[in-house]
Amino acid sequence: MNRTLRWGCLFAALLLPAGCGGSSASDAGRPAGASSPVTLRIMLPGDQVADYDLVLKEAQRRLAGTLDVRLEIKFVPWNDFGRVSQVALASGEEIDLVFDAPWLHLSEMISSGYYEPLDVLLEKYGETILAKRPRTMWEANRYGGKIMAIPLGVSYAMGHSYFVRKDLREKLGVPPIQSYEELIRFAYLLKEKEPGIVPLIAAGNTSQQLYSQAAFRHYDDAGNQIRPTQALGSSLMLYYQHNDGRVRNLFHEKNSPVREWIREARRLYVDGVMHQNVLGIKDFQDPGFSGEVAIFPAGSFSVAEGSREKLKQHAAGGELESVTFYRDVPRVNLSNFAQWNFIAVPVTSKHKEEAIQFLNWANEKDNYDLLAYGLPGVHWEPVGTDRYRTLKSGYQQYPYVWLWNPADDRIPATDARTEALDRFIRQADHFAPDILTGFQFDGTPVQNELNAYARIEAEYYTPLFNGVLDPEETWPRFEAEAGALLETIGSELQRQIDEFLRNKRR
Repeated sequence: MNRTLRWGCLFAALLLPAGCGGSSASDAGRPAGASSPVTLRIMLPGDQVADYDLVLKEAQRRLAGTLDVRLEIKFVPWNDFGRVSQVALASGEEIDLVFDAPWLHLSEMISSGYYEPLDVLLEKYGETILAKRPRTMWEANRYGGKIMAIPLGVSYAMGHSYFVRKDLREKLGVPPIQSYEELIRFAYLLKEKEPGIVPLIAAGNTSQQLYSQAAFRHYDDAGNQIRPTQALGSSLMLYYQHNDGRVRNLFHEKNSPVREWIREARRLYVDGVMHQNVLGIKDFQDPGFSGEVAIFPAGSFSVAEGSREKLKQHAAGGELESVTFYRDVPRVNLSNFAQWNFIAVPVTSKHKEEAIQFLNWANEKDNYDLLAYGLPGVHWEPVGTDRYRTLKSGYQQYPYVWLWNPADDRIPATDARTEALDRFIRQADHFAPDILTGFQFDGTPVQNELNAYARIEAEYYTPLFNGVLDPEETWPRFEAEAGALLETIGSELQRQIDEFLRNKRR
């Protein structure tokens, strides 16, 4: 690892202001015989952000006399989180709450018995947690009929866009971009007219495969409705198309739109439009924020104020805009109402009740606002009843890794079009139900194949989907090594889907 992992002092002393370790003035002042606060250890992806000390003081004031808890958060860089958290869970490291996701290793951790079923705990201690998420969300995110992790989500589709250098677009006289084809034409124009700027970059690491150049195309593909499967949550090597419950294997689908996206990625790389070191950059958005790259994918419909400020620090006059091709037409898009982020309680936790009690407290409106946005009047201000405006970017510890709920989350006050998109994806009735809503894949019967396939895919997927490898030469080699494994996984997935659909029709 390139960065040092740490158990940070985030909420390190909610009732013990002196900090994380050893005795403190608060300890010294505690009455003899008084019980010590329970320490909850939380593992989250990302880095501790600035201004947390200001938020800590307010959180401490609110928690005093309510919950006698002390929280420590272990921050792990995003690219390392899957591996580090898996090792920690397997070794029995003391953790009380941990982030996980279907695109990470949620199903595997559940099937391995690492997470505590939460139905009873939530019934006893999580009334607010339950109330802040609609029944549709709870029912679509059960595993084996149980709540195995708390869904963190506010919508039924993910907001995605390309962040684009608006200042360069205007400098070159290009009107606002309305289609993917126009986006690519702009990328080629940048290569011709702005030799000091790399036109385009995408994700080149295996932990963010769906943000690779070819795979990112599926987010705006309402016509084909292509989406990953539950068996390989961050891969399009197995995928669904339309709403027929049939598993497609990309090795077999020679005329698949995904194959064409890969061929286009190759053209972009060969033509020098794609960043030539796309596979070597750990955080693919960094070159965009530093002014080196003009176009890159993002998981949002809007550019956060902090992101704008990052660019201005490196490129005077630089300005980012969000360009999306999402079709916000009711019932055009499918949803299985599943969420992408979760927070779980490991079975080894010694403080399961307190962990749920804390999350219940954190899901109360005022506390959610504090932990999600920072201090009102300092870091943010409300706009109406459900929007907010950033005042200072020093606090951006995103709620989607531990708090997200649709009742309390605010929409950034941006522009009418972006806000309309954000509202659109938050309404369940805007989506046609996926035929596989509620389906969960049990990977146990093919776990050996899944493990073996993952090792092989890691060598081929991002180079292939970013155009670094020639697909005509690569497909035969890739299939020779992984074809039989993928066939076995896909067959087991299809078997379970067929059984699910038979039971659903009864």
